[in-house]
Amino acid sequence: MYSRLQLYSMPPTPPPITDAEWDVMDVLWLRAPLTAQDVHAALSERRDWSLGTVKTLLTRLLKKGALRHVDDGKRYLYRPAVTKRSCVRAAGKDLLRRAGPGAESPLLAFFLQESRLDRAELRELRALLDRLSGGAP
Repeated sequence: MYSRLQLYSMPPTPPPITDAEWDVMDVLWLRAPLTAQDVHAALSERRDWSLGTVKTLLTRLLKKGALRHVDDGKRYLYRPAVTKRSCVRAAGKDLLRRAGPGAESPLLAFFLQESRLDRAELRELRALLDRLSGGAP
């Protein structure tokens, strides 16, 4: 079983994606491959989008290289071409760039305070901090 921190590892470098596209990607990261109708159904509880809107978002994500699809009869099956981890990393790098010098520590503290990490994830973060600070291997 993989932790949430390990789960999202695979290249390539992701394109920037909008908030709406994140919603679509989240569904596909959890349950791919899916049809446009499946994605629409999965999003229907939290988004009041038409099937056409979902198809537009899927097309944008395909053009950006964030998704792949295969023919399945008269429909397409969509799957992510980038991992959630790589998209989170890219978004994090962009946030750090926009926040500017000196923002790293306050941002990290904010994320840790706002997150719901379990004990195993906290151990992984402690180990990472130890490695980065020259502490334990």
